[in-house]
Amino acid sequence: MKPTIKFIILTTWLIVVNVMVLRAQDDLMALFDDEKPAKDFAYATFKSTRVVYGHAVENPAPGNLLFLIQHNFGALNGGIYELFGLDRATIRMGFEYGLNDFVSIGLGRSTWEKTYDGFVKAKLLRQSTGGKFNSPLTVAYVGAVAVNSLKWTQPDRDNHFSSRVSYVHQLLIARKFSNAFSLQLSPSVVHKNLVPTRKDENTSYALGLGGRYKLTQRVSINAEYFYYPENQTTLPHNDVLSLGVDIETGGHVFQLHISNGNAMFERAFISETSGKWTKGDLFFGFNISRTFVIKKPQEFR
Repeated sequence: MKPTIKFIILTTWLIVVNVMVLRAQDDLMALFDDEKPAKDFAYATFKSTRVVYGHAVENPAPGNLLFLIQHNFGALNGGIYELFGLDRATIRMGFEYGLNDFVSIGLGRSTWEKTYDGFVKAKLLRQSTGGKFNSPLTVAYVGAVAVNSLKWTQPDRDNHFSSRVSYVHQLLIARKFSNAFSLQLSPSVVHKNLVPTRKDENTSYALGLGGRYKLTQRVSINAEYFYYPENQTTLPHNDVLSLGVDIETGGHVFQLHISNGNAMFERAFISETSGKWTKGDLFFGFNISRTFVIKKPQEFR
């Protein structure tokens, strides 16, 4: 594998760690200062917890349970026989819960390989202005696990549950440049306990880039791209590029999107996307998120 992507990811992680150390030192020095200027934190860097398929730095509010339905139709190049993809569907349903201002957890189930997934997302830094010590970025860590529950293709051999499991680690680094424009960088590490051949990498690397531009108070356009070097796998692979439109309608966010990726959990869409935009391997779909208040804010005080 080329060293470039590894170098970028490792360098990004080191920069964030150094920023956190400096921030901690600043906070310690602030203890000796009687004056505490008011600090404003950036909010709504993205409208929902997802840019398109991938995680955004946003979490559900503390005590809020978010129900997320992600739905893709079949490929548009299926033609009239498949009604341009409408005859087929791939679905993921999931729940995300805000434990506090910084940490959320989530569980999901996809029809893609009958996969169960779970994750923890923790905010490490928050973009802020107006205080004595400010952060130019919001940074969050995501640790995800996915379990394939398909029946074994060779049930007579010695199969292990661990072969079904894969992991993803991501560092989400975002900045809200203005009320309309936000950008996020997502260095990612994908680990599969079982790979097809000895030439495939168990641990591989990817670099994601996502952005949001707000058109009106309730409508924005989103874009997301993950670069995944081909020499990490022998499987047919293309980088996933997704475009979406977010529409906020009060209690929920409705997102229309189109992508050359069909799966909607991290391991699959980052490392196993085979569709090509140029060949019409495009999947039209939507995300619907609905928030339910489980614990009111005063219950956390």
